[in-house]
Amino acid sequence: MALNLARPDDHAAVPALLNLLGGTGNLGAAVGARPMAEVVRHAQLLGMAAAFIESERGRQPPETLDRFGRPGATRTCSGVRVADFSALWAGPLCARLLGLAGADVVKVESVARPDGARHGNPTFYRHLHHGHGAVVLDFADRAALRAVVADADVVIESSRPRALRRLGLDAERFLAARPGRVWVSVSGYGRDDDRVAFGDDAAVAGGLVSWQPGGAGPAFLGDALADPVTGIYAARAAARSLADGGGHLVSVAMAACAAELAERAGSAGPGRGSPPC
Repeated sequence: MALNLARPDDHAAVPALLNLLGGTGNLGAAVGARPMAEVVRHAQLLGMAAAFIESERGRQPPETLDRFGRPGATRTCSGVRVADFSALWAGPLCARLLGLAGADVVKVESVARPDGARHGNPTFYRHLHHGHGAVVLDFADRAALRAVVADADVVIESSRPRALRRLGLDAERFLAARPGRVWVSVSGYGRDDDRVAFGDDAAVAGGLVSWQPGGAGPAFLGDALADPVTGIYAARAAARSLADGGGHLVSVAMAACAAELAERAGSAGPGRGSPPC
């Protein structure tokens, strides 16, 4: 299983997790003494990103396209206006790929909560957002938020739907306002699932891991691998929606993307080796 302590709040929640598991201070020992599903259930109840291996295999498609708006003319990505509200890696990679295909991308950040990827490798961050415009807003200013999306053809976001609705950003309303629009929602387990996920644990949930020879067990294939995988799936789905006239709410689930890639690569189960990523 994977337990991702990516945020300060996750570290603060470790004593509570130990208490639920009946442990006395050693997290590894407490986790090892319990069934994986039980550990993951307790961790997720505390809002932590946790998954056991292949838990999401075959549960849902990696992306769904539901039409809530009227279709418009079929389009390529050229000249499409994209408002990117997403953060970290998966959503921004989707925006980057759409930008490389000709879209006009603007990254939108909250003045109170900037993209956490800014604290990582600055060269990678610049590469991921190269050529994009940038807007920093007070998200409490609903008029400013409405102005940002007013001219957008595509919105990309990676937030819980209820959080955006509280800010006055509603996917269904955005799609219904003008034919041909597309809303891309990136999440860990699907738009209607509140479980938290990051790239490493989402890859584990999908079984996108390397099985070591000799029964040594699974290992990560790469850093936060479900993030770039999901970014590619999301960009492909957005482009497909535009080519079909748009009007779609595109929901992309990280764990399901990892699961499909693992299935296609034949990486399920011990002894099968690493998938050819």
